[in-house]
Amino acid sequence: MNLLKRYAVPVACAMTVLTMAACSSTKDERRVPTPLTEFKPVLEVQQAWKASVGKGGRYLFSPVAVGDAVYAAGTNGSVAKFDAKTGKEVWRTKLDSDLSAGVGSDGTLTAVGALKGQVYVLGADGKLLWKATAPGEIISPPLVGNGFVVVRTVDGQITAFNAETGEQKWVYRNRAVPLNLRVSAGMTFAGNAAVLAGFPGGTFAAINLQTGDAFWETPVSYPKGVTEVERINDVTGAPTLVGAATCAVTFQGQLGCFDANSGRPIWEKPFSSTSGIAQDDRVVVGGDDWSVVDAFDASSGALLWRSDKLKNRDVSVPYLLGHAAVVGDYQGYVHFLSRDDGSLIARVKTDGSPITAAPVLAGDTLVVQTHDGDLYGFRPR
Repeated sequence: MNLLKRYAVPVACAMTVLTMAACSSTKDERRVPTPLTEFKPVLEVQQAWKASVGKGGRYLFSPVAVGDAVYAAGTNGSVAKFDAKTGKEVWRTKLDSDLSAGVGSDGTLTAVGALKGQVYVLGADGKLLWKATAPGEIISPPLVGNGFVVVRTVDGQITAFNAETGEQKWVYRNRAVPLNLRVSAGMTFAGNAAVLAGFPGGTFAAINLQTGDAFWETPVSYPKGVTEVERINDVTGAPTLVGAATCAVTFQGQLGCFDANSGRPIWEKPFSSTSGIAQDDRVVVGGDDWSVVDAFDASSGALLWRSDKLKNRDVSVPYLLGHAAVVGDYQGYVHFLSRDDGSLIARVKTDGSPITAAPVLAGDTLVVQTHDGDLYGFRPR
């Protein structure tokens, strides 16, 4: 998958996030994944069920949980709802297009996106309600709720549709940059008033859900360096929101937390990530470009711990679950790290394909989707 998109001059050499530093055929020994080591588990994690929805292909497919249900999609056009208690399929729909993003749901309406900008919205029974088109390819999951379906294209443009009719309500355009990462950059509702979103170039905005105008816009970090590659500074992953604090991270930039009402910075730390972060009222956790996992104090930004036990294992977006920070890796392992000190407290295996999306919690079940399209329901005890 080409992780960069250029709007002017062709890219001189094919690149991925893992080889961003140079275009070379020689192996970068520093990127050798850290071997897994044995440890004594202190958390019991049981697999409750397994299901399948379809492979992810070149794209990142994130499941979404609403109550005791989980919704998932695959590149083959399959969209399905599962009972998270049992793993039983509630409904499944096969759309007539290959998908490149999914899935968003509020428990009634479910939305997915396709490569040519098609937006499909399904009803509570899984049947297609309406279809619309956004002006560009969609590789990030839609937002569904508050009467809207909100999608973003790979260039950062955000389009909002009426959730019931599919009528386009507004478009938000951020400034274009010469080069940006082709990674899933999510969005987050701030109550029923705004959409929080980060953009190529390192900016972060709260967008009025009714009008599409920005309540505020602020930089997470600024581009640095001489070449266009060195100056890539995109916000990656979905912004997080806990109370009045919202946090975002950039590639080759910073991790920052901001006042959600004003955009005023609370704290900022040098950091670089291509995946994203997790936040609760105590900590902010993220894996950097080397898959070294850091935990910061949510109120001050002070570093609480750092773990290199999963270095270069391409860890997923984290999920904070009780006393654990949960991440997947490139071999399909799910790792549970202690929130107190970053030590490994549990590990479970899936189908062996990469886990890049954040796990989600549906009821008491932690659900993980693999690159090969398998869904696993785990119950920590």
